[in-house]
Amino acid sequence: MNGRVSNVQTGTSSSRAKGAREFNYSGEDFDKVRETLYRMAGIRLADSKDSLVYSRLARRLRALRLRTFNDYLAYLAVTDSEEEHFINALTTNLTSFFREPHHFIELEKYLRQTPGVKTIWCAASSTGEEPYSIAMTVAQAFRSFTPPVSIIASDIDSNVLNKARRGIYPVDVTRKLSKDQCSQFLHKGRGDNRDLVRVVPELRRMVKFEQINLTHEYWPLPEQVDVIFCRNVMIYFDKSTQLNILTKMVALLPENGRYFAGHSENFNTASKIVTPLGQTIYKPVKDN
Repeated sequence: MNGRVSNVQTGTSSSRAKGAREFNYSGEDFDKVRETLYRMAGIRLADSKDSLVYSRLARRLRALRLRTFNDYLAYLAVTDSEEEHFINALTTNLTSFFREPHHFIELEKYLRQTPGVKTIWCAASSTGEEPYSIAMTVAQAFRSFTPPVSIIASDIDSNVLNKARRGIYPVDVTRKLSKDQCSQFLHKGRGDNRDLVRVVPELRRMVKFEQINLTHEYWPLPEQVDVIFCRNVMIYFDKSTQLNILTKMVALLPENGRYFAGHSENFNTASKIVTPLGQTIYKPVKDN
């Protein structure tokens, strides 16, 4: 699919009315972007996201010196490398350390009470706060930075994965951590970096980051995953895509595995696949 776009205009408008949009942008442009994102990533954009689409993709038009959204979509269609920029621009990454804290309390209980847990998968790692929260919980449960549990963290967005691997955050993130957690798991920056913290290398080594598109058939994962965190992700997919992804994920879980969902997600209609154990915590339904 690599190639060049013929007859694509370049440049940006040098004169425009104050407050006017830099690029022409119609409802048809928005619909084409939505269709393209759904085809590439399975993500459905609501009508209310039209302004977000403009602001995010206008940056790509400037960077590529393109004049119209049609030109951009034509460029995207023939340039493999642009697909990653397109998806990165339109995915939302809201996260924090120990978001929905009851999940981590239940995870620690599960780890202490369930022998043989080997693999935890964080299926939407974003910038790393969630998988590092999982890693802190695992380290606390086993009192070790080298526990018998591997943690895989994935995201569709390569930019956030790079940030996650670095493990550098504003010092404000520590407000959800205890003093013991801060001293054990974070290094405080000095000098020009005094407003930053970095996850200690021992904890970073506990997490393996992978780029995974949940709508793709192949996931680079072990045959069995004991715990899955897939939180506040399914809301971006339509019902059929949600069901397909959930079915595929549950197939990876053992009978006593755990699936942690987001506060905005409900799988009561998937009672043949998962059964609830608590607030947004599920176990798989396995055929006898």
